[in-house]
Amino acid sequence: MNLPFFSKEDLVVGVDIGSHAVKVCQLKRTDKAYAVVNLGSVTLPEGAVDDGTLNEPDIVGEKISELFKQLKIKKKKIGFSISGYSVIVKKVNLAVMSDEELEEHIQTEAEQYIPFDLDDVYLDFQDLKTNEGDDDRTDVMLVAAKQEIVDEYLEMFEGLNLKPVIVDVDGFALENTYEYNYPKNENVALVDIGASKMNINIISEGVSVVARDIVVGSQQLTEQIQSAFDLTIEEAEALKLGQIPAEEKQQEIEEIFSTTCTQWVLEIKKAIDLYQANHTEAPLSRLVLSGGGSKVVGLLEYLESETGLAVELFNPFSNMTVNSKKIDPDYLNSIGPEMAIATGIAIRPSVI
Repeated sequence: MNLPFFSKEDLVVGVDIGSHAVKVCQLKRTDKAYAVVNLGSVTLPEGAVDDGTLNEPDIVGEKISELFKQLKIKKKKIGFSISGYSVIVKKVNLAVMSDEELEEHIQTEAEQYIPFDLDDVYLDFQDLKTNEGDDDRTDVMLVAAKQEIVDEYLEMFEGLNLKPVIVDVDGFALENTYEYNYPKNENVALVDIGASKMNINIISEGVSVVARDIVVGSQQLTEQIQSAFDLTIEEAEALKLGQIPAEEKQQEIEEIFSTTCTQWVLEIKKAIDLYQANHTEAPLSRLVLSGGGSKVVGLLEYLESETGLAVELFNPFSNMTVNSKKIDPDYLNSIGPEMAIATGIAIRPSVI
């Protein structure tokens, strides 16, 4: 979203807190690109974070602190992103106004767009400037986040002696990473599948036109495999990712995959159908898949067959440099799809 690339401002450390793991990414600028300085992840106990809510802030904070120490990150300015039921992202079409008029209009009229009490939310917006020629209307993206949820994150980070200076939304962080790595004139569906939620962000010529969070994720598969075969969570996860052979379990695993992944594909196709109904002149060129769930064996091929789109695994570091003596290239390639949101935050300059 209109990133000020290569300004003199410091970058933040990107922190992506999901229901399954915390991912951290630190970048620096070189003359013509970004360089990967540090990255890593740590698994969270089950239930510590649920649908974007910090159920166990002390435990999550402890894991973040351990990860920062392990990665030897000294920088204190961080950015994080939020998602889930506590965040509403809505595009509205309004008359063209000055920035001052638009801000006043949003503050006085937002209750008709946002299903929360405005006293309980942080509200932000961006004029997408979609009007052309004599068109007197423009699209505006509204974002409302519940203050209670955001404040819990802020309090946790401050307790770790970290300074949060950017609060982003998962879908927009994903868009930031995409804009840096890919041409901006494409029409593309960005799909990030985490442990408990799926984020869909459809971009048309550099503008987000469909953005939504769906409460489904790859943890569903792990739990179903674990239950079906009486396995540990680690064994079920390895089976899901094809890290150990399925052998006699193959047919039943395929049935579990078919049922659950069909639900994912239906949600993705709903978003695609909504886009195509309103943008018949600008068809999608591809689908870019990220998140831990993107590693589920066979998912890319299944998505391609069901959507009719070319599907590729997102590598957020494809246009970045990396010191292979400090970061193993195989590890970077392996963890890349999971780091898309953290990288999208880390690409942002500090605003304070």
